[in-house]
Amino acid sequence: MQDKIVEVNFGPQHPSTHGVLRVKVKLDGEVIVDAQPIIGYLHRNAEKLSEMGYYPKAQIYVDRLDYAAALNMELGFVLSAEKLMDVQVPDRALWIRMMMVELNRIASHFIWLGTHGLDMGMLSPFFYCFREREKVFRILDEITGSRLLYNYFAIGGVYSDVTPKSLEMIKTWLSDFDKNLTEIENIFKKSYVYVARTKGTGKLGLDDTISYGVTGPMLRAAGKKWDLRKNKPYLHYDQINFDVPSQQAGDVYARMLVRIEEMHQSARIVAQVLDKLPAGDFYNKKYSKPMLVRIKATGESYIPTESPKGEFGIYLVGDGSAIPYRFRIRSPSFANLSAAPAMLIGYKIADMTATLSSMDPVFGEVDR
Repeated sequence: MQDKIVEVNFGPQHPSTHGVLRVKVKLDGEVIVDAQPIIGYLHRNAEKLSEMGYYPKAQIYVDRLDYAAALNMELGFVLSAEKLMDVQVPDRALWIRMMMVELNRIASHFIWLGTHGLDMGMLSPFFYCFREREKVFRILDEITGSRLLYNYFAIGGVYSDVTPKSLEMIKTWLSDFDKNLTEIENIFKKSYVYVARTKGTGKLGLDDTISYGVTGPMLRAAGKKWDLRKNKPYLHYDQINFDVPSQQAGDVYARMLVRIEEMHQSARIVAQVLDKLPAGDFYNKKYSKPMLVRIKATGESYIPTESPKGEFGIYLVGDGSAIPYRFRIRSPSFANLSAAPAMLIGYKIADMTATLSSMDPVFGEVDR
């Protein structure tokens, strides 16, 4: 029987791996009998580079981890740095941050949903998702001056205030967002081919999900209603009403449903932030300029945040200088990817594309 086993490489140059992922796959005919993910093709040394300069300089490396959700990466860093340095942040800045990461969560999920549909042979959802993502990008560009890598959050607040024009853009965007997203959702749900290829595919049970340290939409799609915004609130999430979507099946289809409902809930959060946004400073004026913060810090800090992929946080250790002694990233995609063999073995090679796509990995964050 052993001579029937064929070993093939899937990636690292393959569009449906969603990055430079290589999977060594052993096949018995079309059935996967072993699958080992191999990473390291995009190593950036972000952790060590961040230990070689003042705390604010680390943000340019953090921004480029999950580049599809850069603001969520920035948030994990500034919260941990502010805790270590005992920096107070104006209330208005906290609300702005919350609004911005939810907008970025929606943009991240849209790029996933569009490319996931493309992996399944569906061209139309790709264009519809990027149309909606473009609307979010225009808002983020108006506020931050950038479309992908923002460098907008700062130790002590945010770099610039939101403008009346940007708030009006958000209100206009919210007016038809849910309707447009539901139309896209229906394309997936009403596609016989998509449903047949994703229901029951790439299943990962709750016990295995927890064992592998999987977090985020993949965990919630397996039946666990765990969201750090609810379970361990930060910013002002404890003052906002929103639901944590979950499914029980733990398959590719369930992950799609969870992410789409998360986008609805993120829009709901943004709408509430608009109503609650207080007046005041957007940056702690005690510090001259964001990039010139030279606070000497001692101790350690870590604040977990709910990024679009799962739990993201940065563990910082200060040795009394203005440069971090230790900078360690908790990468959700890295942990989620470890569960790939459990999700692939026993399925056919044709199911591999759907399963890997449903994980939504970003390799700037995996290889970091």
